[in-house]
Amino acid sequence: MMKTLNDGDARKLFESARVARLGCIVKGEPYVVPINCLLEGNYIYSHSLNGLKISALRENPRACIQVDKIEAEMSWRSAIAFGRYEEITNPNERAEVLNKLFRVFPMLTPVESTLALDGLAQEVIVFRIRIDRLTAVSEE
Repeated sequence: MMKTLNDGDARKLFESARVARLGCIVKGEPYVVPINCLLEGNYIYSHSLNGLKISALRENPRACIQVDKIEAEMSWRSAIAFGRYEEITNPNERAEVLNKLFRVFPMLTPVESTLALDGLAQEVIVFRIRIDRLTAVSEE
């Protein structure tokens, strides 16, 4: 039976997720890519090399991030955070966010990790999605 989950359950899904999917608009069409991310308060933090998703988010900052936990066909949970892209440019804040992300996901993004550890972190785009609303459902 499908049911709506509360805000706390949605946050737990984001806190336990290893992979999320970021949705944005590219040339008027939906574009979804996998990312790793970290939920803190009312923000979801992530990082990327410059590319299509970053260009799209700079042009249209509305975005969503979706996570799920699937145990079986009829036993799953899914949450979506809707919000606005914000690029983090303050050097101290960028370093703090990158350190937190790399502690949680040390091997998921080897190219960016190497750049950051080699002192080339300026090539890594650090960003967050300011959450406007969360939705979550489950089938159990």
